[in-house]
Amino acid sequence: MQARTSPVTIARHGAVAVVSIDHPPVNALSHDVRQGLLDAVRSLDAAPDVAAIVLSGGPGRFIAGADLREMSLPPDAPYLPDVVATIEAAGKPVVAALDGPALGGGLEIALACDARLAGPKALLGLTETRLGIIPGAGGTQRLPRIVGVATAIAMICEGRIVKAPEALALGLVDAVVDGDVLAAAIARASGQTKRRIAALPLPAGDPAAEEAAERAALKGAKGVPAIAEAIRVIRTAGEGSFAEGLARERATFLRLRESAEAGALRHLFLAEREATKVPGLEGIAARPFARIAVIGAGTMGAGIAVAFADAGQSVRVVERDAQAVAAGRERIAGLYARQVKSGRLTQAAMDERLGRIAVTADWEVLREVDLALEATFEDFEVKRGIFQRFDALLPAGAILASNTSYLDLDAIAATTRRPQDVIGLHFFSPANIMKLLEVVRGKATAPDVLATGLALARKLGKQPVVAGNCDGFIGNRIYAVYRRHAEYLVEDGASPQQVDAALEAYGFAMGIFAVSDMSGLDIAFAMRQRRAATRDPGERYVAIADALCAAGRLGRKTGAGWYAYDAAGARQPDPVVDDLIAAARREAGIAPRSFTAQDIQLRLLAVMVNEGAKELAEGIALRASDIDLAFVNGYGFPRLKGGPMWAADQLGLERILAEVEAAHAAGGAGSEPAPLLRELAGKQETFAAWRRRP
Repeated sequence: MQARTSPVTIARHGAVAVVSIDHPPVNALSHDVRQGLLDAVRSLDAAPDVAAIVLSGGPGRFIAGADLREMSLPPDAPYLPDVVATIEAAGKPVVAALDGPALGGGLEIALACDARLAGPKALLGLTETRLGIIPGAGGTQRLPRIVGVATAIAMICEGRIVKAPEALALGLVDAVVDGDVLAAAIARASGQTKRRIAALPLPAGDPAAEEAAERAALKGAKGVPAIAEAIRVIRTAGEGSFAEGLARERATFLRLRESAEAGALRHLFLAEREATKVPGLEGIAARPFARIAVIGAGTMGAGIAVAFADAGQSVRVVERDAQAVAAGRERIAGLYARQVKSGRLTQAAMDERLGRIAVTADWEVLREVDLALEATFEDFEVKRGIFQRFDALLPAGAILASNTSYLDLDAIAATTRRPQDVIGLHFFSPANIMKLLEVVRGKATAPDVLATGLALARKLGKQPVVAGNCDGFIGNRIYAVYRRHAEYLVEDGASPQQVDAALEAYGFAMGIFAVSDMSGLDIAFAMRQRRAATRDPGERYVAIADALCAAGRLGRKTGAGWYAYDAAGARQPDPVVDDLIAAARREAGIAPRSFTAQDIQLRLLAVMVNEGAKELAEGIALRASDIDLAFVNGYGFPRLKGGPMWAADQLGLERILAEVEAAHAAGGAGSEPAPLLRELAGKQETFAAWRRRP
């Protein structure tokens, strides 16, 4: 058997030894990297002809953090604190050459060095709280000794990443090097003396600033236990010896690492990287998309245009006539004006971004674009007309995209002579803010068109999830079942506010009925009307929402929906809705029963998971984690639960299946247990471990 090559190597530059890490893509701190660093520093520290050591991650790199896949495995020595302690305890000076990201454990290693030199593209940060943990190799103890307690709280609790110039101003690095960072580090090492951060006293702080930082961190914590723990450990950094501080930090890190919240956040972190790995796209290059057109400057089209402009992309927005053009310009400007008013954007930045957006009624501009995206009414005939114009005007090789939420993408593609160029790009409202982008693949979509959809998502800073073509794709298909069963619960005895309260207690920012009011009840009503002719007669149908729409109660925009809204927009229960619900129960012959919050949470989670299992079996979703990403980033599912499929795995699929059986009894056709759910529950397996068979 061939010996495994270490990712850590040593090169000599006179009396200076350079320890280089080469572990693509980001030099994550895997077992082999930790072992290699430990062995290298120990051997060089003992070598009489070595005067100083430089740590390098190679051009454009340093160390971007832990290997998260190993974090879910049993601990394997050497542990990172041992590596950090060995570097800091070395009798010879150690200089870090940061030519790229030094994040998490990578920054903890850099802080153990006696000096740090950074290239202009270096990024520094302790980002562990994003994963539900705290730094575990001295970050909470060394960082405040350099930047102070208040700044350390802000940086660690926000998981904030700073660029090289700010790092220099904070004292995190000793110099920013415009040229060869490694060469500069070698030169620095020759005259460097020992300077251990652990030996520095905690700087005198401003109690008011520290308290303000703590309040801000707790306000933004969103239920993440690691935030309060990070504050506690940083606050006590000056109490007792440095070793005692390290022990407090490590014990807290280990406890949090095993928490359900940390497991969920690690799952989502890895899921984000997995989502762009699509079978069949290996080596496929994206098409160019420098020239973009968006059709429609309504709420969705305006938000999409702003998303492009925010990403530095010029975009042409096409409307039907001069009046619609004027309204579209006003709508787009309004989106930016609100950001300026709130202080999130400067007037100069607004003007610059508006300059990237041209609104016109001239469809001839389509002759010069690489990608055209329609964002119009959810009406097939409207979209058919637009795609026929696309076919006539767009140059060969251009991409024809639809923002449809529910309609059949293959039917839309069939209206053109180039279905291979058609793709779904389903944005979520508000499109300039919501992170999810469903990239919908039709049966004829060319691989390079799909690759372009993923590249465009990256350009916009969106989280892409590839979806197959079906009614509602990944997210809205599940959401329709989720909403339907929420309405069953109401007709069976729960109130809308009870359902919403249960969901908010679970971790949703808003319950489903409050969300429906915010979105507008007419959207779902139109979808139900469209499905009416093909609805299975065995499917239970609740007409309460239809009655609300018939009464003109379309949600917040009309001042009433499932709730009543006052002039300030505050919602409150409405006796009119109670009467409509009571009438529906009488007509259906239902004697209302009571539900606990746990009953509601389990039922709605189970039906989401069941529909997700059907999507997996059909190939609509490539993997369970893609469904989790869709619901966390597009539908408000709590991140700390990891998404519906992950949450189901943690709860146990046998329990989920039993609840689906009860849901089927309540809902009839369309709510049948998914065969895949039955299979996995029977084998006591999980969605996370399941892979579609070739």
